[in-house]
Amino acid sequence: MKRQQAAERALHDQTNILPRGKLLIVFAGLASSLLICFVDQNGIGVTLPTIARDLHAQNSISWAGTSSLIANTMFTVLYGRLSDIFGRKVVFLLALALLCFADLLCGLSQSPAMFYIFRGIAGIAGGGVTSLSMIIVSDIVTLKDRGKYQGILGSCVGTGNVIGPFIAAAFIMRATWRGFFWMISPLAAISAVIAFFLLPNNMRNDSFKKSVRKIDFYGVITSSVGIIFLLIPISGGGSYFEWDSPLVISMLTIGGCSLIAFLLIEWKVATLPMTPISLFRNKVVSALLFQSFLLGAAYQSYLYYLPLYFQNARQWTAIESAAMTVPMVACQSITSILTGQYISRRQRYGEVIWTGFGVWTLGTGLTLLFTRTTSKAVICVILALIGVGVGNTFQPTLVAVQAHCTKSQRAVAISNRNFFRCLGGACGLAISAAVLQATLRAHLPPGYQHLAHTTYSVPPKSSVPPEDWDKLLDAYMHASHSVFILQVPLVGACFLACSIIKDRGLERPKDPAEIEAEMEAKKKQEAAESNNGIIEGQGQEGQENDLEAAKGHEGVLSSEEPSRVPSMELARNAADPEKAT
Repeated sequence: MKRQQAAERALHDQTNILPRGKLLIVFAGLASSLLICFVDQNGIGVTLPTIARDLHAQNSISWAGTSSLIANTMFTVLYGRLSDIFGRKVVFLLALALLCFADLLCGLSQSPAMFYIFRGIAGIAGGGVTSLSMIIVSDIVTLKDRGKYQGILGSCVGTGNVIGPFIAAAFIMRATWRGFFWMISPLAAISAVIAFFLLPNNMRNDSFKKSVRKIDFYGVITSSVGIIFLLIPISGGGSYFEWDSPLVISMLTIGGCSLIAFLLIEWKVATLPMTPISLFRNKVVSALLFQSFLLGAAYQSYLYYLPLYFQNARQWTAIESAAMTVPMVACQSITSILTGQYISRRQRYGEVIWTGFGVWTLGTGLTLLFTRTTSKAVICVILALIGVGVGNTFQPTLVAVQAHCTKSQRAVAISNRNFFRCLGGACGLAISAAVLQATLRAHLPPGYQHLAHTTYSVPPKSSVPPEDWDKLLDAYMHASHSVFILQVPLVGACFLACSIIKDRGLERPKDPAEIEAEMEAKKKQEAAESNNGIIEGQGQEGQENDLEAAKGHEGVLSSEEPSRVPSMELARNAADPEKAT
């Protein structure tokens, strides 16, 4: 542990608090990059049915989202430490360049395999843009002002979530699904050029070979194997793979062993671990990471399965479905900005997180009222409550994590928080998919059991007899209802975990090196003060001695004065005898 602390102290401090004018310009570039990233991530959901028909991938199109999510999760945990080693600006530019490259190739894909691979590359880039945007903001903004800026970033996440489906739907209706990716590619390139000229870079120029030696390669390998071998069977179990198949059991076993090996490496082997075990010794940080995992699971499930409820059970169009999610993400964006201002002004975040998870739990419970006949107004009000809850928790929990971590662990704390959120999203989607399929299979009318494997679309009404149509939609309603039930304990557990979180204000704990430096500075100051006291004492003593000497000299002169007067008179008389007489 001391070895790891020494290695963290040796890292170059990349804190660079910017003046307000330059800060606003740099922050605008970061916010726009994050917005583009989330438009790419969430706009694709609307395009999947069209892409599936075009590429003949109706039975495997869900892997487009799965590959992106797995790659995003796998690399998110790496970016914090890589930015510590190579510098924030370099890693951020590489992530934007990778996003530009990946989306260009997504638009050029001619087969399902090509598309899934390039979506995986886009997921790697998206994880970098998301983590590095938040890490760079923590470098250029003080912790006391960080809440309002992180709140604006949270609003960009919500805005990207809401406008992404509309933009993708517009391309599908007016042009081609490929145009959506060809739009993202040049926007990412422009963001990279702007970042190249605007982002500050105070990273010292170490040799590339020296920097590469600092990478936790054993941790990279074991974490990657663990995430891939766990998330693939979790995501495909029950649909693409049977849960009791040798393949699934083998992959889960290998993945679990790899994650155990990863934790041992981070604890005992790695000099600069990607996930420092010391983070989990703080119970508040552990609670916040636990909440990040669960909120990621619930939030991603809503983004993916609310549209299925709208389009399958309610038979609304893709545009109507996208419009119905606007209240949730709009309230999320507005609340994120307001809570950020509150945190920065009041220097507190505890009540914000409590309120957020409380409102979110209420909204999640109210989704159980959704039926095939629930009015749009009621749905909008309930989703607005959920949006308020998300806005009160998405970024405030990130600020709280930073307030409980030392400066040297700030970047890895942010990347690990995002990692747990992404991991929760991947697991939440997989579990929700399993619950949806199981419930759908149980409620489908006879002769339609095969639809449980294609939950993303309902067969055309013209192909189903009238007497079976309502039963079919009721089955999809039951399936969506079961997913809504699943989210209640997830968000409720987050609300209960708030009891562990202690609001310590926006004063982060100090590194051991900072404490030692302060103690050393204090000792030097005390020594200097004592030396000054000795010098002043000697000076006063010398002045007193001089004063006494001067007084003694005056006393001698005064005692000699009577004897000197007659002598002087005799001398004058000798010179003038007449006067003497």
